[in-house]
Amino acid sequence: MIRDGIDTSDFRFTGNAEDTAVLPYSSGTTGFPKGVMLSHRNIVSNIAQHNDSPEISTCEPALGSHQDVLPAILPFYHVYGLSVMLLAKLAQGVKFVTLPRFEPNSFFKLLDEHQATVLYLAPPLVLLLASHPGVRPKHLQSLRHVMSGAAPLGSLDVERFLRRTPPTTDILQGYGMTEASPLITHGIIGSTDYDSAGVPVPNTEMKVVDAETRTDLPQGEMGEICLRGPQVMKGYLNRPEATAEMIDSEGWLHTGDLGYYDKEGHFYVVDRLKELIKVKGFQVAPAELEEILRSHPDIDDAAVIGVPDERAGEVPRAFVVPKRSQISEEDVKKYVAEKMSEYKQLKGGVEFLASVPKSPSGKILRRMLKGQ
Repeated sequence: MIRDGIDTSDFRFTGNAEDTAVLPYSSGTTGFPKGVMLSHRNIVSNIAQHNDSPEISTCEPALGSHQDVLPAILPFYHVYGLSVMLLAKLAQGVKFVTLPRFEPNSFFKLLDEHQATVLYLAPPLVLLLASHPGVRPKHLQSLRHVMSGAAPLGSLDVERFLRRTPPTTDILQGYGMTEASPLITHGIIGSTDYDSAGVPVPNTEMKVVDAETRTDLPQGEMGEICLRGPQVMKGYLNRPEATAEMIDSEGWLHTGDLGYYDKEGHFYVVDRLKELIKVKGFQVAPAELEEILRSHPDIDDAAVIGVPDERAGEVPRAFVVPKRSQISEEDVKKYVAEKMSEYKQLKGGVEFLASVPKSPSGKILRRMLKGQ
């Protein structure tokens, strides 16, 4: 084959498709990071699972005068930025515009000058666009699709963001993990079910099991999400025991995430199993409380963890980034009490912070908060 005057007929992949291609590290939000061995087959399969599915692909191949424009603001060393964005979208001929470092005003200027058509974001960046006073209609006027991943994004946060975008813009959530190259589910183009993480990408089997007995659970019941497919990692580098804990003898990867699926096959990710707060036998998902806290007009960001309690076992404690210094602990507790059940109230107290510690991909580093 001749392409651009170059004979590419001898350009062949001569290695083994099962060779390790990349070695990203798991985020380590609840423990120490581990090297994840992803093969050439893992990465290429996951790119095809996304790009070759019109109902979930956010970009169109560059043909004729059409070329999607994507500001590349996610870190390329993270598997979300590397695989889902960089490699997958380069394969479609998308125009990338990079920034040497992230700074809000530079980002807004980029959106205006290059008329971005697609954005790949983590929840903190969606919240920035939804609330920053510097965002103007011209910055978002050309957007067709916005993809949010790496951490849950609540429907209240989505609605705040969409108030600033044209009516033709849609926002989708995806669900993935480093150990799955990373994409597992993806929202369907045009869907308004903003709580959903979407449907399984092609050639992916998924189920929900009881976290203790590992028996399969039916539609609508909450349990641990599991998957099996060509995107599942080879294993953890030099960690055979950890690999065996993650992938069972039948090839099912146990994600450690709590969720369920509906009758249409849409999956809903609630939180990490290890991060659930157990109050008097009830399970409280930190992400649910965090979404409520962020809806307060005087709260910029929030994180919730469980702290020990003699009578309840654990109770929720909130870490809040205020927009104004006058807001008090009682104000925050009252706001949550008016919206949530008794066992979900902030009986562990409220602490005010300048910022919530997060990984580069936007995940809350709860272990750092617990360390405090």
